[in-house]
Amino acid sequence: MNLVGNASIYLGFVIAIYALAILIIGILTKKQRLVDSGKGGVMAVFVCASVAVAVLLYLLATSKFQYEYVRDYTSSELPLVYKLSALWAGNAGSLLLWTFFLAMYTVMVAFSRKMKGNPMVPYISAIMLANSIFFFFILGFVAEPFKLLGEVPAEGRGLNPMLQNPGMVIHPVTLYLGYVGLAVPFAFAMAALILKNMDDYWIKMTRRWTIIAWLFLSLGNIFGGQWAYVELGWGGYWAWDPVENASFMPWLTTTAFLHSVMIQERKNMLKVWNISLIVISYALTLFGTFLVRSGVLTSVHAFADSNLGMYFLIFMGIAVIGALYIVMSRYSLIKRSAGEFQSFISKESSFLINNLLLVGAAFAVFWGTIFPLVSEAVRGTKVTVGVPFFNKVEAPILLSMMFIMAVCPLLAWQRSSIKNLRKNFIIPAFLSIAGMTLMVVLGIQKAWAVIGYGVIIFLFITHYLEFYRGVKARRKMTGEMPVVALYRLMTKNRRRYGGYLVHFGIAFIAMGIIGSQNYDMETMKTLKPGESLDIKDYRVTYEKLDQRTEGINDIVFTDLTVFQNGKRLGVYQPEKVFYGNWEEPSSEVALISSVVEDLYIVLSTWEEDGKATFIVKVNPMMNWLWIGSALIVIGSLFAVWNGKYQHNTPRYSGVTREVA
Repeated sequence: MNLVGNASIYLGFVIAIYALAILIIGILTKKQRLVDSGKGGVMAVFVCASVAVAVLLYLLATSKFQYEYVRDYTSSELPLVYKLSALWAGNAGSLLLWTFFLAMYTVMVAFSRKMKGNPMVPYISAIMLANSIFFFFILGFVAEPFKLLGEVPAEGRGLNPMLQNPGMVIHPVTLYLGYVGLAVPFAFAMAALILKNMDDYWIKMTRRWTIIAWLFLSLGNIFGGQWAYVELGWGGYWAWDPVENASFMPWLTTTAFLHSVMIQERKNMLKVWNISLIVISYALTLFGTFLVRSGVLTSVHAFADSNLGMYFLIFMGIAVIGALYIVMSRYSLIKRSAGEFQSFISKESSFLINNLLLVGAAFAVFWGTIFPLVSEAVRGTKVTVGVPFFNKVEAPILLSMMFIMAVCPLLAWQRSSIKNLRKNFIIPAFLSIAGMTLMVVLGIQKAWAVIGYGVIIFLFITHYLEFYRGVKARRKMTGEMPVVALYRLMTKNRRRYGGYLVHFGIAFIAMGIIGSQNYDMETMKTLKPGESLDIKDYRVTYEKLDQRTEGINDIVFTDLTVFQNGKRLGVYQPEKVFYGNWEEPSSEVALISSVVEDLYIVLSTWEEDGKATFIVKVNPMMNWLWIGSALIVIGSLFAVWNGKYQHNTPRYSGVTREVA
């Protein structure tokens, strides 16, 4: 298997070089048979990557400990699902998965029925193959997944307990699909620039690809937050960890791109901005990969023993400088074909402001992430940038973004009159102020919470009115029943109403963040068996401390009886798991969840006489984060679901068939 695995990587590397070279020659000589040969190479590269992944999965599943990677990240007692998920537990395996996804996306674009005969395909394939060559090089000569040991160990070191969670089975895969997926719109943009095509054709062709990549990035962040909440035992879901930031930054810039491309499609504006956004988004995926694999930061997500940082830094520099050169060489052409804003009070202006806020948020995260590295390089001391910095900077930016999202449906394209603006604003504004007043009366008196919930109410009302007015107008024309009218209204404009569903999801997430950040409660107390602690309207009674064995793991747990307002909710067991092949234990929390709040209980320490110390938290509105996340997924899928595909004929010439 060692021979098959290594051969697939080296063969993939050689074929990728051949395919790139033959595509370039085919493009320059305008010979279709050479381009077709290059496309065959694209398929062969995908086959090689698939074989390599299949071989490594087989070795992991069958515990072939003579392989260094299998020894380092699995053990014989590990459940099969976690043996397989060890594919992305280390550098070599995760890079192999990245290479597989990159080859998969390249094949999907090159052989797409909708792209058949498209003159951009050779350029797109060449750009993506250049990425594949780099990753095959790393796999073949730096981080070798099929490296053999000198002797066969009796047992493996096992998988980090923190990764033995369903969230970590899904989180890395979705995140990689999002990261790698952004290479597709980047390749389209570069191909369009090379071909001097400055219309919005490339945007229309990549819209679905971009939304899919954005959706996977969203899922990656969501599953990562959920994993942190249930697995790390600190009661939170986002700690502004550098690697969390690395996935959040391209999400912000891709969100900005998805909004601003609508302006280019409708009004022929923001062309330079859109090209810049997709280059920045792609560069941030490479930057995030550099952060994780460079060893320059400490994180529960990062590969601390990595020596790949310099390679990724060089590749990132070449990719970004190359992209900027192409953009600058076509700058006058882009600028000459762009439209201009007609009014500051218009939907276009709201999109632009929202874009600036999103990019500002991304820059703030970027600066907070790299500042410790910059300070260490310049002054020799690493300055820590903690959670308070990010919260103080990001909270007002993201709140402003929510307000612009709420206002946008009230504005018209090109120009909104003051009269119509006043008419559209008065009802949502009045209801939002009434809601904020009611919150203060009910005891919600923290300024940021009241303002935040007021903006969310405003967003819900303006978006509801969009649905209401659309259904009303459709019923007036067709006489359809309300549900039928709503369904047909949404399916006739999936992109618009799918986007509104995503906005609702973001509003629900904001509800959860505001509630959990401003009104959480925490207590820590040492109890004897039979004693209780009280927090809010809960009473937690400590019944007993016990221990059990599962395989090679020892589990210490307690029985806790939980009451709420005197009503018994049940018996719950927070645990501390001691792994037979891992030094650090992990916490398994007891979680009682509802749409109002979560009761979160962690077993901290215990003593021989039976005393135990518990950390108990009440996290308000937490479930709304997961509800909002589900709605984002639903809205995104609705927006990209296959309706009638608008075929677009290119307005430029490309590779032509060779004349016999």
